[in-house]
Amino acid sequence: MRVELFVPCVIDQVYPETAFNSIKLLQKAGCEVHYNPNQTCCGQPAYNAGFWDEAKKIGLKFLDDFADDCYVVAPSASCTSMIKNGYDDLFTNSTSHNRCRNLQSNIYELSDFLVNVLKKEYFGAELVGSAVYHDSCTSLRTCNVHNEPRKLLQQVGGLELLDVAQPESCCGFEPSFTVKFAGISTAMAEQNIQQAVAAKADYIISTDSTCLLQLQAYIDKHQLPIKTKHIADVLTSGWANI
Repeated sequence: MRVELFVPCVIDQVYPETAFNSIKLLQKAGCEVHYNPNQTCCGQPAYNAGFWDEAKKIGLKFLDDFADDCYVVAPSASCTSMIKNGYDDLFTNSTSHNRCRNLQSNIYELSDFLVNVLKKEYFGAELVGSAVYHDSCTSLRTCNVHNEPRKLLQQVGGLELLDVAQPESCCGFEPSFTVKFAGISTAMAEQNIQQAVAAKADYIISTDSTCLLQLQAYIDKHQLPIKTKHIADVLTSGWANI
């Protein structure tokens, strides 16, 4: 199966290893992975800030950079949601309407693609420790991804998934919100981390690097004994030992 990989801006700039691990994961699942080095942003930051004309220009480039006749997979529910939902505002009834609809039907968040399209949940990963899973807002509310990451993580050798009271509470990250309402944003991150620490988790795992970036910044500032990991990095952990 041919798959095109979309690497979001934050992963490209901050977590490049997650992109490489996504490729390894898809290849292990039997996919032929293609990466277009000309790809850039999906346009979400401009869209969320209200600059729809600028977002549309970026979106048109995105439509040009990716095929609309094969699967496109992204290790990010946030960016996947932008394509599936935000592009409705930008391209409905435009000359790019049909191209947009085709791409929208073919783009998937990584865990959703592995579980629901490829029907694969076990990848031989090993990570000793305990973890809580953080549902990102877009993963849960706009991509309808909830059980898929948990099914994958339950197959990781040595990893204990812990329950917390509010796994679905927002981490507080959105670029303009984080800047304009820093105090509220920080308090939201603190709430998520406190419940993970109280559960004695070693890791906070999520499908979205933006959530992890927000949470890790708070962890680093307060020197807390917990780490964040993207699900792609977890699912490729321990492969050298197999």
